[in-house]
Amino acid sequence: MATTRTATTQWKGALLDGSGTVSLDTSGVGTFEVSWPSRAQAANGKTSPEELIAAAHSSCFSMALSHGLAGAGTPPESLETSADVTFQPGEGITGIVLTVKGHVPGISAEQFQEAAATAKANCPVSKALAGTTITLNAELL
Repeated sequence: MATTRTATTQWKGALLDGSGTVSLDTSGVGTFEVSWPSRAQAANGKTSPEELIAAAHSSCFSMALSHGLAGAGTPPESLETSADVTFQPGEGITGIVLTVKGHVPGISAEQFQEAAATAKANCPVSKALAGTTITLNAELL
């Protein structure tokens, strides 16, 4: 069954001096402030579209990798994934780096690399971001 998730942004003012809030409506877990300076310069306690994409990508990738490893008979004890989304004003998102470190008993470093590459290729968020260069760093601990 398909699911739909909703977030809403309320924005006031022009791009450079305006600001807004993003609410995670489906879960209701929070409302976060956004502004151009927090996107193009220092975060200063506010989020950005790129940080929200990073959160979505790191969690989706972790789920896909966990599922793939478990399906191969080697479920992970733990995975720690970060996503670094680079935004260049005037160009947009110029790249994403996924970094994962995993504790996975019974698997070789090469098998972990292969499973991570498969997860990167098949994670729904990776697929949605297919127009962006996505780099993967995977380390078996």
